Amino acid sequence: MTRTRLTAAERSEQLVEAAIAAFAKGGYAGTATDDIARLAGVSQPYVIRLFGSKQALFITVIEHVSGRIQQAFRDAAPTEGAQLHDLANGFDRLLEERYLLPVLLHGFAAANADDEIGRTARRCYGDIFYLVRELTGVTAAEASDFIAKGMLLTVLASMRVIGPDQVEQSPWMTEMIGSFDHDGHYRP
Repeated sequence: MTRTRLTAAERSEQLVEAAIAAFAKGGYAGTATDDIARLAGVSQPYVIRLFGSKQALFITVIEHVSGRIQQAFRDAAPTEGAQLHDLANGFDRLLEERYLLPVLLHGFAAANADDEIGRTARRCYGDIFYLVRELTGVTAAEASDFIAKGMLLTVLASMRVIGPDQVEQSPWMTEMIGSFDHDGHYRP
């Protein structure tokens, strides 16, 4: 059986996807580049050769996740007259990607201890905020409320209260997600 040789770009993408899964489970401090290498089926020195350091790989992952969130919002927005509920539909699709949103939370947590990660996390968060405003034309307060509710969803998805890996519901969960529609989707 012959193995298909991946291009450097394909291998880099494969490593970023493995890193998303690994960092989502273990966070920045709790994940070794060896963990990521094992998931991707490559050697740990190869990971370092491609990215330079665990920090650089984590920053790449944060930027990648932010880009996917932004692309989901762009894809969900109609050509003209986008509303927050259009972007909420895009966010609903992100909830299906089990590891995507938890890794973002780990990025925010790591921002407290690492200045470079912090600068990247803040820039990416700001980019999302401005994109919401650009696509919908809402006020800063309306965009802030939308993003705050999105963060609540991110936390709930990370705890598996909502999403594809949802656990059994407790009364507090049922009450908290009462602002969702009958299909379990967030509506601004």
